[in-house]
Amino acid sequence: MSQIQFVLDPEDADAGSSSSAESVGPIITVRKRGRCDSDPQGPPGKISKGYDDIDTDTEMEGLICSSTSSSPLPAPSQVVGLPSNGTTWHRDEEYYLEDGSCVFLVGETLFNVHRSIMSRDSSSFGTMFSLPQGNREVEGRSDDNPIILSGDTPDEFRHFLWALYALPPDLKVVSSPNANLCYLIDIARVANKYSFKSMETWSLDAIQDYVNRKPSPILSSIPPPHAYTFIASTCPVVTSSGSTTTAETADQLTRLIRLAQLCQHERLLNTMIGLLRQLMSSSVQYAYLAMTLADELDLRNLRGAAYLEVMQKAVVVKKVKVDVLKPPVPTVSSASSLPPVDLSGNPGEEGTVDASGRLIVTRAQQLRLLAGYYRLTSTWDKLRITPLPFEHSHSCGATWHQQGCTQSWLEFWKEKTRSDSVMSLGLADVLGRLKLVQKDYDRWGSATYMHHDCRMNAKKAIGDVIKRVEEALPDYFAEPGGFEED
Repeated sequence: MSQIQFVLDPEDADAGSSSSAESVGPIITVRKRGRCDSDPQGPPGKISKGYDDIDTDTEMEGLICSSTSSSPLPAPSQVVGLPSNGTTWHRDEEYYLEDGSCVFLVGETLFNVHRSIMSRDSSSFGTMFSLPQGNREVEGRSDDNPIILSGDTPDEFRHFLWALYALPPDLKVVSSPNANLCYLIDIARVANKYSFKSMETWSLDAIQDYVNRKPSPILSSIPPPHAYTFIASTCPVVTSSGSTTTAETADQLTRLIRLAQLCQHERLLNTMIGLLRQLMSSSVQYAYLAMTLADELDLRNLRGAAYLEVMQKAVVVKKVKVDVLKPPVPTVSSASSLPPVDLSGNPGEEGTVDASGRLIVTRAQQLRLLAGYYRLTSTWDKLRITPLPFEHSHSCGATWHQQGCTQSWLEFWKEKTRSDSVMSLGLADVLGRLKLVQKDYDRWGSATYMHHDCRMNAKKAIGDVIKRVEEALPDYFAEPGGFEED
């Protein structure tokens, strides 16, 4: 049995006194004294202290820290470390375990958990613990030398530890109406980061079951669209009335889409994209959210529809205050007659609508929207001038019907693409205009001079071009010069 004894070496003390003015006291050396036959005897595993030991211990307490607690572990809120940057570390109230074998530092909070638990599921911690440490002190053995985890918050890591240590009755809550979606998101994200594959799959499946409930808890908890603002990721906070605040509830949708993309969970990602598609049709702010997420995460199946919604519902360029129908009034040019210039350089927060009704977007998004508008209007001009080709049936080609069939189709296309209902839609609303033509064709389907098989082929041609435009929408809103027809 050995004992740690702190001894003040006279030589070290002399060295300390002759050091520079920056030194604050003598150097303390630590010597390890083994037990010998002359040491006081006591029960096995226990060594009584001599008079010198007590003096040294008292001196060290004064040099290092002072404590009035008689407990071997300080209270959870007690300061246990002082990093070089001046911040303080605190032990977590729930997951600083007395019998823990590995100390982690997350933010400014210390967690003491079991290495055997953290090594489960072929996690990256298991690999890290097995690496040789050489002559260096093993990290995680004490509060003074913890394993530092960056990129996580104490709450996220605490939620993850809850899933690792929870008993089966506790885990049942995730499938109940009282499930905490924020907890599940944190568990899935941390499990993905540290390669707890089983834990990641379990939490993502629980999230999938949660969002698939009827009625959808996501859609039912989304507040009115006009109050929505695009903010950074935070967990929703439940108010005293049991409801969540506006921006925090909408932000939950953002976190779920980012999580599904991070974990490559296709089923959850498709579910969340479907929910966002429903929301973006009701508000330009949700359409902006979908557009921003599609750019950030490279979601092709969302980008085209989101950009189209923003293009159709929002103003993204400043309006020119010029009335070409009125002749200009001659004025004497002077400094006082010039319009005021905004020198603040702060046009507004992205995703908001300014006083003039313009949606604030990034410069890159604005260019893509303008490029998409130009490409879609050019596409409609081509479609309007040239009727869609289709293959005539064999029976039509063998008789006189083919000429009359072709003429009937040309007249129909020319008339319907210039109808009032079609022209009332936006110039770039190619899909809306084609769908109106398709409806008119269904009502016109019994035309006298078109063979029945030809009518079916023409109807299919309209449906095919609608599908091709929908699939190509992300390309329409590509960077200027990135479209083959630019």
